Amino acid sequence: VGSIMQDLGFWVLNDIVWRKSNPMPNFRGRRFTNAHETMIWAARDEHAKGYTFNYEALKAANDDVQARSDWLIPLCTGDERLKGDDGKKVHPTQKPEGLLARVLLSSSKPGDLVIDPFNGTGTTGAVAKRLGRSYIGFERDRVYAKAAEARIAAIEPLPEATLAPFMTARSAPRVAFAELVERGLISPGTKLVDAKQRHGALVRADGAIMFGDKVGSIHRMGAMAQGAAACNGWTFWHVETKKGLRLIDELRAQIRSEMGAS
Repeated sequence: VGSIMQDLGFWVLNDIVWRKSNPMPNFRGRRFTNAHETMIWAARDEHAKGYTFNYEALKAANDDVQARSDWLIPLCTGDERLKGDDGKKVHPTQKPEGLLARVLLSSSKPGDLVIDPFNGTGTTGAVAKRLGRSYIGFERDRVYAKAAEARIAAIEPLPEATLAPFMTARSAPRVAFAELVERGLISPGTKLVDAKQRHGALVRADGAIMFGDKVGSIHRMGAMAQGAAACNGWTFWHVETKKGLRLIDELRAQIRSEMGAS
């Protein structure tokens, strides 16, 4: 499959190994237990830049550790497994919803359209609906299609608040330091200091800051104070408040929150 996709011009971003925590044993004992399956994550071509990868959200959900390409997820069992009136499985290889949830949460956003050309009993559609994604599925087996329709119809989408996109530094609205001054969150003449109060800078009316006899941005002056090549001024400089030092980045977050509410 991967070779065919590459021949068609698709660009493989990752191959994901689904490690089954409860694989079906090999009863004859003549082969290894098939304990994994491989999934291919691909972009339309090698120059594609518009694909979604929710890196920060995945990392936050993984105890602030980068998400790996091997996923340990159990097979579909219990109440999740669809069964017919005869008590038998409706589909022999029904995928677990946890697997599709990770796929969609990692590579799509609420409102995106998800297409599954091999719909089966509708695991992708059920998860897509629950996670606030639109969905189209194709299935030629009437029994599978009927089961999928009933399954998806019974799904209730999660509350929007639980699906809101993870705000990242890259996607957050740009806020210049001058806006903090313009909005009165920091007054001209305020002294900015680092966390240990070893360095100080004066806020100017134009939104620049003065460090010694040098004038520049919060980033450039922060780098100069440390003798460093670069500095993120938002996480370096603090303002003094009645409750102690406060990062200027917290004031920026306040403005971004107001932007989101407007």
